Amino acid sequence: MTFKDFNLKEPIQQAIDEAGFTEPSPVQKEAIPLILAGNDIIAQAQTGTGKTAAFGLPMLNMMVGDGSVEGLVIVPTRELAMQVSDEIYRFGKNSNLKTATVYGGTSYDKQIERIKQASVVVATPGRLQDLLAGGRIKLSPKFVVLDEADEMLDMGFLDEITAIFEFIKNEDRQTLMFSATMPPLIRKLAEKILKDPKTVAITKGESTNSKISQNYYVVEEHERDDALVRLIDYKNPAKCIIFCRMKKEVDRLASHLTSQGFKVSVLHGDMEQRQREVAIRGFKNGSVDIFVATDVAARGLDVNDVSHVFNYHMPFDSESYVHRIGRTGRGGKTGEAITLVSPNELRTIKRIEKDVGAQMVTQSIPSKSEVQSSKQDELIAQIASTKITEHAIEIVKTLQHEVDIVAIAHMLASMMLEKQEIKGKEKIGFKAEDVEKLLQKAMAGRDDRNRRNRSGGGRGKPSFNRSRNDRNDRGAGSGDRRRDDKPRGDRDRKPSSSSGQGQRSNKPRSDKRA
Repeated sequence: MTFKDFNLKEPIQQAIDEAGFTEPSPVQKEAIPLILAGNDIIAQAQTGTGKTAAFGLPMLNMMVGDGSVEGLVIVPTRELAMQVSDEIYRFGKNSNLKTATVYGGTSYDKQIERIKQASVVVATPGRLQDLLAGGRIKLSPKFVVLDEADEMLDMGFLDEITAIFEFIKNEDRQTLMFSATMPPLIRKLAEKILKDPKTVAITKGESTNSKISQNYYVVEEHERDDALVRLIDYKNPAKCIIFCRMKKEVDRLASHLTSQGFKVSVLHGDMEQRQREVAIRGFKNGSVDIFVATDVAARGLDVNDVSHVFNYHMPFDSESYVHRIGRTGRGGKTGEAITLVSPNELRTIKRIEKDVGAQMVTQSIPSKSEVQSSKQDELIAQIASTKITEHAIEIVKTLQHEVDIVAIAHMLASMMLEKQEIKGKEKIGFKAEDVEKLLQKAMAGRDDRNRRNRSGGGRGKPSFNRSRNDRNDRGAGSGDRRRDDKPRGDRDRKPSSSSGQGQRSNKPRSDKRA
């Protein structure tokens, strides 16, 4: 099947061809015909599966361009609003359909002027409700889309969304809901705002992108930093996002990675919008290859060439795991999700694996010797494929008068290897073959407690197998979530003293280190 099979209008199809799209993704194959037929839909789709085109293409195809706002797309964050707006504009530009992006922290008047000229408005809930409640704008769109609906509810926007639909007077509208997960609250909201919706269902086994390989490494708590650096050295990701639970952990880890020679930036809720935009722009254009972020701050982040996602800490729940790893494997590309797990967290990772229907593979962290050997092989291949320049020939001729040609080669190789020096201890973490024993021990401990509790031999209620550090992380992480996710979270926040970005090194490099 190709996009031509949808029989879209010529300007829309032309935009698809210009974008280089040929075969629709699974969610596009299912959703586009249903939307073109005039149905409300509720679709479960992960980030990176092409859902913007799934609702954007049929919506644009059915617009008449009468000068009014015909489409309204509501998204959780500023970043996602800008990205969705850009993509819809790209699909609609040949039809002269304009978009307006609406979010907090910018001028009301400028946004109102853009809305007056737009066919599609892409907005965050807080600012949109303000504009509607204040009587600054009136909307009667033919199409309303809730994108990443579960994220908006997680961020506390249920009241805003409910209020927005009270202001939208068009009862004949077509409403489309897209969500990565389908908790009861989402289904309750769907019952309220959708009319006889068709469901685009994704089976449990497909809840994560099949193009993402999912691996985990078991380490002691104090080994996390060393393990992360070792894996970055070994994997040499093109671009990667590292997720932490707490803002303070984001800043600490970014400082540590910067001190190791990596080019790092951060993303968390204490950053001003301008800081966030600068950080994201640097990540997209390649001046920064490593992003360290909290879950909340990275929502809506859309960068197509992220090769790896690292979970420095375990996410709190399966939904967060799905959203985290969805930042890689986008646009049909492959990706890898790597999770660092302490022995106390083994049962948790197995629960997440079961919940999302994924196959997670236990791996051993490569030894220092293995990484060094890999780097040497890469160096040999790099030297063998390097084009010889006239300037290089002149340098070697000059050196030959003082140093033997073999010695010159030795010195150059030594100089290059010195830049790729692998630090840390020889072995980090547990071997993959030993993890099964740890898991059996953890499960046996749980079964023993359950038996004691059933027989009345336990003391009080059974406790979760969670370390003190895990409890502290959860508490602090919850605080992080409250600060980042408070209602109207798309408005300006008072910045912290953190600059939000590690020092960058300008030295040329062949791997992740500067």
